[in-house]
Amino acid sequence: MAFLGTAVRKVASCRPALSPLCRSATTSRRYSSSSEPTTEKSVPYENVLKVEEGGSGPTKPLPKSAEAVVIGGGSLGCQTVYHLAKMGMTNVVLLERDRLTAGTTWHTAGLLWQLRPSDVEVELLAHTRQVISHDLEQETGLETGWIQNGGLFIASNKQRLDEYKRLMSLGKVYGIESHVLSPAETKDLYPLMNVDDLYGTLYVPKDGTMDPAGTCTTLSRAATARGATVIENCPVTGIQVSTDDMGVKRVKAVETFHGTIQTPVVVNCAGYPVCCSKMIIVPVICLEHTNMPNVRDHDASVYLRLQGDALSVGGYEQNPVFWDKVSDKFAFSLFDLDWDVFMQHIEGAINRVPALEQTGIKSTVCGPESFTADHKPLMGEAPEVRGFFLGCGFNSAGMMLGGGCGRELAHWIIHGRPEKDMYGYDIRRFHHSLTDNNKWIRERSHESYAKNYSVVFPFDEPLASRNMRTDPFHKVLTEQGCVFQERHGWERPGWFNQDGAAPVLDYDWYGAYDISKNQNYKYNELLGKEYTFDYPPHHHVIKNECLTCRHGVSVFNMSYFGKFYLTGPDAKKAADWLFSADVNKIPGSTVYTCMLNKRGGSEADLTVSRLEAGAANLPLAPEANGDAYYLAIGGGVAEHNWNHIKTVLQDEGLNCQLTDYSEDMGMISIQGPKSREVLQEILDTDLSNEAFPFSTHKVCNAAGHKVRAMRLSFVGELGWELHIPKDSCLPVYQAVMAAGAKHSIINAGYRAIDSLSIEKGYRHWHADLRPDDTPLEAGLAFTCKMKSTIPFLGRASLEKQKAEGLRRRIVCFTIDEKVPMFGLEAIFRNGVPVGHLRRSDYGFFIDKQIGYGYIRNPDGGVVNADFIKSGKFTLERMGVVYEAKPHLKSPFDPSNNRVKGIYPDNYHNVYKANAQ
Repeated sequence: MAFLGTAVRKVASCRPALSPLCRSATTSRRYSSSSEPTTEKSVPYENVLKVEEGGSGPTKPLPKSAEAVVIGGGSLGCQTVYHLAKMGMTNVVLLERDRLTAGTTWHTAGLLWQLRPSDVEVELLAHTRQVISHDLEQETGLETGWIQNGGLFIASNKQRLDEYKRLMSLGKVYGIESHVLSPAETKDLYPLMNVDDLYGTLYVPKDGTMDPAGTCTTLSRAATARGATVIENCPVTGIQVSTDDMGVKRVKAVETFHGTIQTPVVVNCAGYPVCCSKMIIVPVICLEHTNMPNVRDHDASVYLRLQGDALSVGGYEQNPVFWDKVSDKFAFSLFDLDWDVFMQHIEGAINRVPALEQTGIKSTVCGPESFTADHKPLMGEAPEVRGFFLGCGFNSAGMMLGGGCGRELAHWIIHGRPEKDMYGYDIRRFHHSLTDNNKWIRERSHESYAKNYSVVFPFDEPLASRNMRTDPFHKVLTEQGCVFQERHGWERPGWFNQDGAAPVLDYDWYGAYDISKNQNYKYNELLGKEYTFDYPPHHHVIKNECLTCRHGVSVFNMSYFGKFYLTGPDAKKAADWLFSADVNKIPGSTVYTCMLNKRGGSEADLTVSRLEAGAANLPLAPEANGDAYYLAIGGGVAEHNWNHIKTVLQDEGLNCQLTDYSEDMGMISIQGPKSREVLQEILDTDLSNEAFPFSTHKVCNAAGHKVRAMRLSFVGELGWELHIPKDSCLPVYQAVMAAGAKHSIINAGYRAIDSLSIEKGYRHWHADLRPDDTPLEAGLAFTCKMKSTIPFLGRASLEKQKAEGLRRRIVCFTIDEKVPMFGLEAIFRNGVPVGHLRRSDYGFFIDKQIGYGYIRNPDGGVVNADFIKSGKFTLERMGVVYEAKPHLKSPFDPSNNRVKGIYPDNYHNVYKANAQ
């Protein structure tokens, strides 16, 4: 940080953007990569690193054993040990290799902003604020250094101010005070500011600043008062791992220079590598980073914080310096400031506060930070070793997220899962093929860093590390104008551009490191048109894809889906316990079900097909002497599902095999009232309602190729999915398109699926359905075998919730005005905030904007049908309120006639008339 004196004796601290992308935990997946794009930019850190040696030995004797050992005495480590102790785990040890805050924590800016474009993060930040500003002082009598000086978000254009207005509306749900100010009002609040180029600002009075040293010291004292042990000057040298009778690797002990601690749980809260089993894969990379309100000017990529009589300045640039050689002696250490990198922040700061131009530099702080591929932390139990937990990769937000994340991590360790929906931070959100790929981690981490201050638009897509996983249809769909989305490394169809192909090109690093930017990049141009909080210019294209499906027939490429087989001696026992629905129907049946956690929360929704026993016919059928099941799971969460199933099988000691054939099969879904006519031409089986009912499947021939056909729909129409061996994908697709030509068949993408599914009321996991939502709350009680006596994971919690009544539940809303909503809009009942939309999209068939959100009774009572019917509901979007109509059932085909193939006799005549 450079400290700049101002004309009013304010001094600014300039902290450059971080540029070591550090790996956390020694791993079998290698993340140090060749520095091909940054070789000339790299700084010889071994020559400029300033190191302060710590003490000669541990500050306390090491215990022989502990319930858990936390590694790292920064913000997250101290918060985690504090919350573990507070939750009753008193025999817990924190090991810090030097002194508390010796890593990146000591040089953090310590800013806390309460509003973020995520409801979960707003809740996490609220808990951090509660701990720092209130709880610790009440418990210890010590001050943490909290200063409530407010926060000011700068908007230099309409889109940025629209983003802030979205945050303001969300904040009302959580009781967070905020105000949109005019440039003149901003000047009154911050006299030093240049407001000539401002569009407006968002002022949050109760934002503030934390003192890293004071916070961590107070946390450690509060933890030790509850029985925890904090030991400094004690580097960890290794993690001992044992293998149990089922072949599962588990943490056994922590090794240090000064002794070994036996423990079943290790928590890596170090921001850079710690010695471990060499089996843990952690995709983190290190980058080198830098009473008026704190200021965040996203458009100038700069922040300003009042710090005593100083003003600290920092930000994020597009050319951060990668740090590939993370020092094992890095403690209270800094880099020399690279002024070539940092000048862009100085220029932005001077534009915002002109007085800085006349002042000098007092001091600089330039230290490393760890960054991840999606700019979200890495948390949770590592898939490779049970008992090894992660709490690292906080992307410069460790102080502000530390309290909330520390509590969730503690709950994860003690109870097996967090209280909140932490999927966005869970290490299992990344597919293992990506976290083991140097190109992916380096490019994606760079982009997430460079775009840190970018406006968060609803339909943004990454440009880095694309085309990592493609299916057999990728080339032909690209030629037909497919605009792809990236999910879990897969390229899946988003929508189809009518003006020709728009392929995704190699990453150009945004022109940094002397790399030429891609020219005439059509995909990027189309993506740029999505950068709006209005309907995009291709809204009509998505409308056509949706209505063609509703009235005719469309083909959706869903090949990115996870495709697993569950077999083995205990397969039936596992299926009964894993799945909330009864999937043990006759072979040939397919069941939509959830998988739950102990608290009844929904870890997944998926379809499970029971298979005939028999010899292997891979990839369409596994060898099965007994019970066997085929699981089809949304591709974006396949890794999460895989690890959830494996964990449950391990915990229950079930003798099963779970095998992954996701890469070996493609999958296309043919949907719409004309789908039967199209498919009957190419499938050698009777597709009538009697011969092929809904929720059944068969292996049959499609244009001479074996496929598994399933009569299912995720859009609310008559239709089938074809699960196809990889080599047969293109011939089958070509046959479908040829047969459908006379029915005007078209390709459609996931933007259409989003619209069609919300119109029908089908849930999207991690949008309408999360690990903190039960099926009862989500309107999915029909997926639970509550009327049977079959035990299943989470059943006890559901029974208790059902007996007590629902305190929250999902509700569908429609509004008559055509105004775009995307989720996070506030829901009011009789003028009182009761929740926010989780997901919203336009329903083209009913011609209305639709939103789904969970609502609560502000009195804490039951949310039942009468509560919903008796209220007057409104939705707030960017500060504007709209009347909304609640629906207890989907406003589209609530009787499910269409998925059954039941259409009015005159349906096609009506369609033709409407089309004209």
